Amino acid sequence: MPIRHGSSAAVDLVVADDDTAIAIRSGDVPVLATPRLVALFEEAAVAAVAGQLDEGMTTVGMRVQVDHLAPTAVGSTVTAEATLERIDGRRLVFTVAARDSRGLVGAGKVTRVVVDTDRFLDKLS
Repeated sequence: MPIRHGSSAAVDLVVADDDTAIAIRSGDVPVLATPRLVALFEEAAVAAVAGQLDEGMTTVGMRVQVDHLAPTAVGSTVTAEATLERIDGRRLVFTVAARDSRGLVGAGKVTRVVVDTDRFLDKLS
């Protein structure tokens, strides 16, 4: 099944205490943690190609290039969107952006690689 260039998806998160820099131990302020923002971008990228991969295939993270531009408070909703910008063999490059009620929170690129799930997991042995 071909993966469609331009595929996109958006995911929402209501920022909770567990999503903060304090909870994730990436800082000491009670705002959305950068690692949690990255995870949200990855979630959106996975959703963008959901249902487009052949049986037994999945994508795995390879590269994340993100600028975290503004803080998001606990209780605020942040929406992350990923759009498939480029297909380079097995590499999928997504443009990502996140916004809350005040505007742009973060932006960048996420690269994921299409792999055979079983062959990938065999590398653990």
